[in-house]
Amino acid sequence: MNFSGKNILVVGGSSGIGLALVNQLVEQQANVYIISRNESGSLPNNIHHLALDITGDVGTIPNFLPEQLHGLVYSVGSINLKPFTRLTEEDFLNDYRINVLGAVKVIQQALKNLKSAKGSAITLISSVAAQTGLGFHASIASAKAGLEGLAISLAAEFAPFQIRVNVVAPSLTDTPLAQNLLNSPEKREASAKRHPLNQIGKPEDIAKAIAYLLSDDSVWITGQTLGIDGGLGKLKTS
Repeated sequence: MNFSGKNILVVGGSSGIGLALVNQLVEQQANVYIISRNESGSLPNNIHHLALDITGDVGTIPNFLPEQLHGLVYSVGSINLKPFTRLTEEDFLNDYRINVLGAVKVIQQALKNLKSAKGSAITLISSVAAQTGLGFHASIASAKAGLEGLAISLAAEFAPFQIRVNVVAPSLTDTPLAQNLLNSPEKREASAKRHPLNQIGKPEDIAKAIAYLLSDDSVWITGQTLGIDGGLGKLKTS
């Protein structure tokens, strides 16, 4: 894949999957624009960064972006695992704001730039929990299912503008967001054993799939959700 001359926006690109993607895109000669609340010291050189909380006012985004935007990735999410009886209305609303409304706001602000590219791609990040029943995931699964519904609707609406919209749906990935779930050898072993491939996902695994969906190698793919989950979403091996 070659992203030379391509302008790519990664929202949430300062850590985890987003940062892994940024590093890959820079290696592949993309012009990378990042929106995140804080600028990480791990970011590569020669990127453009906008410090912004997407749950607030996003009106500065258009002035930050180049005229043509060839790709947009929304790599912002939450992990809010509780028994259903302990989930509050605010839990559901907060997960929806972060995972769905944040994506809506960013895409609305960037749509003119995506159209100007005359061939662009949006990739959203869901979760295996959106389509696979997992206990204690009611709030985040609801939000991610909403995100997948948003994606397939936008894929249809944006197709006449040659804007492709796809989703990747990872299982548990070794990122800062998942730190509390993987902070001991016992937890890591138990998490790995829940997956048919007996391992935990790495940010780079997810980033490679996102890069593919952004690239010209996937120009006939839109409206799809790609599970990158170690087989958890589809396989029963025990």
